[in-house]
Order: sequence, then C-alpha cells, then structure tokens
Amino acid sequence: MEDKYITITQLTKYIKYKIDNDINLNQVFLKGEISNFKAHSRGHFYFTLKDENTRINAIMFSTNTKKVLFTPEDGMNVLVTGKISVYEASGTYQIYVNEMLEDGVGNLYIAYEQLKKKLEEEGLFLDKYKKPIPKIPQTIGIVTAPTGAAIRDILSTIKRRWPHVKTILLPALVQGEEAKYSIVKQIENAENFDIDTLIVGRGGGSIEDLWAFNEEIVARAIFNSKIPIISAVGHEVDFTIADFVADLRAPTPTGAAELAVPNKSDVENYLDSLMIRVKKQVLNKLNICKVDLKKITSRYIFTNPNNLYVAKEQQFDMIYEKLRTNMKLLLADSKNRLQSIKSSFIFKKPEKLLEIEKNNYLNLITRLDNISPLNTLKRGYTLTRKDNKVINSAKLVNKKDKLDIEFSDGKINVEVI
Repeated sequence: MEDKYITITQLTKYIKYKIDNDINLNQVFLKGEISNFKAHSRGHFYFTLKDENTRINAIMFSTNTKKVLFTPEDGMNVLVTGKISVYEASGTYQIYVNEMLEDGVGNLYIAYEQLKKKLEEEGLFLDKYKKPIPKIPQTIGIVTAPTGAAIRDILSTIKRRWPHVKTILLPALVQGEEAKYSIVKQIENAENFDIDTLIVGRGGGSIEDLWAFNEEIVARAIFNSKIPIISAVGHEVDFTIADFVADLRAPTPTGAAELAVPNKSDVENYLDSLMIRVKKQVLNKLNICKVDLKKITSRYIFTNPNNLYVAKEQQFDMIYEKLRTNMKLLLADSKNRLQSIKSSFIFKKPEKLLEIEKNNYLNLITRLDNISPLNTLKRGYTLTRKDNKVINSAKLVNKKDKLDIEFSDGKINVEVI
C-alpha cells in the first residue's frame, strides 16, 4: 500500500512541471497593488501583488528591474507581465515579472519619454536655438488660466519686483483634452502684441493635470515662437516637455516672474553704485587733468614766451644767411659752366665739327664697302647655295645635288656628278 504514496517534493515537482508547460501561464498580464516590497542589495525586487480578494508572490530579477522607469512602493497600482511558476522550496506558486508599469500613469510616462527622445533627436532642446530673455522688458505676456494661484503669484511678483512693466494675460485652458489646443492658440496669438517675454505655465498637479504641457503641438508652438518663452509648469520637481523646449525653465510660476523682470531694489542699488563709481572716476579724471595743466603751465614756453621767440628769430637768421650763401655759389657755378660752353670750339668754329663728322661718315662707308659680299664677288669669288642655304664645305654636297652659283654678274644652276 505504501506504493500509493509520494513525497511532497515529488508532488511539488509534478505541479511545477504542469504549470511550467501550460502555455497559458508562460506569459500572463496582471494588475494589482504592491505590498511587502523589498529591493535586494543585488538589484532584485521581491513583493506581493494583490487585489481586494487574493494575492500572489512576485519576483523581478535585476536584469529586468533596470528597465523600470519609476521607484516601486507599497500601495502603488502596477501592471506586470511575467511567467507563472512554482518555487519548490516553499511549494508556492509565484509570478516571475519581466516588465512593470505604473497603472495608468505608467502609459503616460512612456509617452513622455518617447516624445522627449524624438524632440531631442530633432534638436529642439539645443542651446543654440534658445533666445535670450530681455533684462528690462516693457511688456510681459502670460499664457495660463485666468483664475487660480499661478496667475495671482505671477502678477503679484511682477508688481512687487518691477511695477513699471505692462502685463498682458492670454487666458488658456491648462488642463483637460482641449487644453493643448488652447495653449497653442494663445502662444500664436501673442505674436499680435508687442511682447518682450512670454510666460507659459500653470500651478502644480499630477502628471495627468500637467499633461497638456507634454503634448507635441505645445512643444512645437513654443519652439516656433518668435517671442522668448519662460516655461513655468508645476512645482520645482515637475519637468515637462515644455521645460526642455522653452528658452528658459522656471521651477514655479513665481520663479518665472522673478526671471522675467528685474528686482526694482536691485536695479536702484546697481544705479546708485554706478553713480558712485562715475562720480569717483570724474573726480579722479579732474585731479589728473589739474596735475597735467599745472605741468603744462609751468613749462618754459609759458613762463618765458619771449625767450622762445628770440631763439626762433636767431634760428631764422642763420637759415636765411645759409640760403643766400648757397644761392650765390649756385649762380657762380652756373656762370662758369656757361662761360666754358661759350669758349668751346663748337661755338667758335662750328664748321670744324661738321668736317669731323663728315670724315667719320666717309670712313664708315669705306669700311662697309670693304666687307660687302658684292665686292668679294667682283674679285673673282663665287657664292654657292643649296636649297637657299650657303655651302661652306664640300662635305655638305652629294651627287645629283642641285646647286645655285652666284657670280658678280649673274647666277647659274648646276648638278653635281
């Protein structure tokens, strides 16, 4: 009879085998509330997933926990994907979790990360596209809800810090399905006013409440705005897509007002310090000028101006005398040269120069006639050419060559035999 009985281990292995091979349990999708959550030092998550009626143990290994984009806590509603199996040591079934999302909010967070990545890759977050915020604006535009703490905080802060500035409220829905269209419309509408800086935002809230500022059309409207935009969405810990695209991000609506306008007292103090610096520099400059003036007036030219005139008069006399002496020497030299030219034989006997030049001409003619080839021919010599080229060597002539032989009184053509 003992053959009928099996051990607990055998039973547990059998149940595990059945569950592991059940195709319906290889991938299950569960939603529930986290309890007894523990994060192991090695990176694993251990917790219980429960609903109002029952519970199941869950484990998520470190290879998968790295993909979780939030921090799980007790009481948090989640969506998990995993495999059902049996832990043999305790004989209990449990789920081995592969993926985990926050229930509801998790989907929004995924959409947020996807859009953020897309716009970042397009370059919408780059600093080179950020427009500078004017330091002393004349007009501030505000795109937000017309009621609520945000608009009150912005207006009161602006009035306290810089009451000289003009503010224009561009009322918009900041929550709900139609909010994104309302915000885009007012950002574009701001172009119709002479606005220096535009504040776009709202007070704090859940991720669902702030979602309009994570919409792509709002992000692109902010990027395309010709007016510098300060984003002021939620609290300091809240970051939306609008914050990354805007020209400047403020942690709160009040912070946006502080960034948009200067502080009156700070400007007054700065102007006072500038006035002090200007007065000090002017006094220093005056003192320097007084010292320079004293140095100039104490110079020799001002204390004894007549002596300066006397010295210049004496210098002028010396230059004048030197000029007269040089002029006399120049005239004397010119007279001597003229006298030398007049006494030359060219002026006394010009026919002698003509006779000399005539003799030179006749000598040149004689020399030219002596070297003329025509005279050489007259003395009995001949000039032989082959193909119109002068032959000066017998080696240049071959049999049957036709030659031209020139005499003083004519030419003949011959053929070499």
